[in-house]
Amino acid sequence: MDNLPHSNEYEPKLARTLDRIIAFCGLICTECRAFLATRSGDKNERAKIARLWSKHFRRKFEVEDVLCDGCPRTDGRRSGYCRDVCDIRPCAQGRGLKSCAYCESYKCEKLQKFFRMAPKAKLVLDKIRKSSD
Repeated sequence: MDNLPHSNEYEPKLARTLDRIIAFCGLICTECRAFLATRSGDKNERAKIARLWSKHFRRKFEVEDVLCDGCPRTDGRRSGYCRDVCDIRPCAQGRGLKSCAYCESYKCEKLQKFFRMAPKAKLVLDKIRKSSD
């Protein structure tokens, strides 16, 4: 199980009915609690996530910071974490990549640090890299 506070501790029913959205870093957005709470309109769940993120990342997150339509979307809302904390998304976008899996510098220092918190993301990106060979 990933150590990130926004990873799921269960396989939600909703995730099985949505197309998978995979973030640049390898997290599966459609399994993320923030994404699911946004989709379902569950403000109480978003408040729980905001408290959890505030504790974990040692910065204040409000309920409004837990609105996310998925990391790769350019026209949607992104969570406060993805918008303000993550340094992987802007790096991949700056390189014109769909995913870090396609980067020449794959497994860079940023990703290595992130993979320590989210080992499942590494597995996802490794699988994408393998399928693109």
